[in-house]
Amino acid sequence: MATNWLPAAEITSSGRPVLFQNEIESSFLSSVDLECDDLPNFPLLKSGLLILTTHRLLWLPDSSTTTSTSSSTAVAVPLSLVTHIFSTKKSLKNLFHSPRVRLQASLDSRSVVMTVVMRGKGDPDVFLAKFWENWRARAWEADAQAQAQDAGSGSNRGEESGSGSGGFYTREGAVRMVGVSGILRKEQEMWESTDKSLQEAFQDLNALMSKAKEMVMLAEKMRQKLLSGSKPSATNDEEVGSKEEMQDWLLSVGIISPVTKESAGALYHQQLSRQLADYVRIPLERAGGMINLIDVYCVFNRARGTELISPDDLLQACSLWEKFDVPVMLRKFDSGVMVIQNKSHSDEEVFARIKALVTNPDALQTGISASDAAMTLGIAPAMAKEHLLTAESKGLLCRDISPDGFRFYINLFTEINPADVFLVKDFGIYATWVKVTAASRVKVPEPCIGHI
Repeated sequence: MATNWLPAAEITSSGRPVLFQNEIESSFLSSVDLECDDLPNFPLLKSGLLILTTHRLLWLPDSSTTTSTSSSTAVAVPLSLVTHIFSTKKSLKNLFHSPRVRLQASLDSRSVVMTVVMRGKGDPDVFLAKFWENWRARAWEADAQAQAQDAGSGSNRGEESGSGSGGFYTREGAVRMVGVSGILRKEQEMWESTDKSLQEAFQDLNALMSKAKEMVMLAEKMRQKLLSGSKPSATNDEEVGSKEEMQDWLLSVGIISPVTKESAGALYHQQLSRQLADYVRIPLERAGGMINLIDVYCVFNRARGTELISPDDLLQACSLWEKFDVPVMLRKFDSGVMVIQNKSHSDEEVFARIKALVTNPDALQTGISASDAAMTLGIAPAMAKEHLLTAESKGLLCRDISPDGFRFYINLFTEINPADVFLVKDFGIYATWVKVTAASRVKVPEPCIGHI
């Protein structure tokens, strides 16, 4: 539960904090205590993860060291409440104590002093420098001004269109935009500005690097407007489909605050693993619960923009999922192919669908290919082939290798009696196969052609 003095911070299923719009992480520190002697009932915040962002100080409990007496709630200290940051003093006494950073904040109209005790690995001077930089930048005020301008532009447009004393001209002498034409003109100017930004961004690689963060924020802002906009009518399927496609495209454009080695330091792979677990949730839903590791590498790097990661970093981040309580896992097939799948993904359900496909009358004669299984399962042919090979190893299917490729058939040997191989029961897959085979051998007489 949230504390009486600090607001609770929302976290994802993988333990990552849910960031505000345009909020970017700057520094990570492990094994950090958050203390405040001025408040008698201040919660016990021990050995947690401290994340410094452009808007807040986030304290997250460490699940591996959380005890029954410690707080299990993530809390936040908004930088807007910080009134002063004390400079550290070098002394002989500090050599025998854990590094500390003291700050003064206004909590519930009370001015209190809080202490950040760093008991883990980390450079306190680097953290303090970034703390000063973020606090002086006051990014939260810029966001508030941008929101106020967005809200004011709509109200000003309404006031100008409804004002009778202003006439058709503004104070600067320009033609006042009123009515539907004014709205269309305003929208046109907005799209022209957006188009200009895109053209500048894609002129060359240097411009793309400098505009990457701006493009990600623009895409996130457009996606939020699409999500908050009014839903179209159910009859207009084309409009619904295009809007959902636009939302999916904008969602894959970029991650606003990608975890980097510079910001996370020694916690880089741990935080990268948690961020990856949050990101692959939507691609997994679209891919049927399983996606190739190579595809994940491509889409995740595309989302990170210029902060690319190496294949080794991706593999190490996926291997850490075993230590965390995340809803995804890394799986390696017998062929060596590695995939990411949901923990709720069931092979038995996939085998049941494959069995239903392979027991069709046509499939009993000709078998099925990886492409046939891919169409039924709604996944890529490469993933479908791995499922078919796994079903073969379980004894469900038999494989035939020909110049045309692999063909898979239902395994009939489990229904054949070794003592009497010619015995055919009245029911079962074997009996169905015998009937289908016998029917296919019956020759259909050719029609007679009369002479004129």
